[in-house]
Amino acid sequence: MKPASGDPRRHLSTSPFKPPPPARPAERFSVNDQVTHDRHGLGLVISVEDEIAVIVDFGSRQERITTPFNKLYKL
Repeated sequence: MKPASGDPRRHLSTSPFKPPPPARPAERFSVNDQVTHDRHGLGLVISVEDEIAVIVDFGSRQERITTPFNKLYKL
C-alpha cells in the first residue's frame, strides 16, 4: 500500500461532486485592532507573535489565541 501524500486531491471536471471551496486566507491582526471572539467577547490586540498567535486583552483577562483564528474577527 502506498503512503498518503501531502498533495491535495485533484478535482475532475466531470465529477458530480462539487470541488472543495478554496482555502480562506488567514486573517492578519496588528496591535490595537479591536476584535470580537465567540467565547470571550470584545477585546483589543496587544501583541502579535509572527503570524502564529495574538494576545488579546478582553478587559478582565488576557488570552493568547493561536492560528487558525476561527472564532476571532476584526471589527
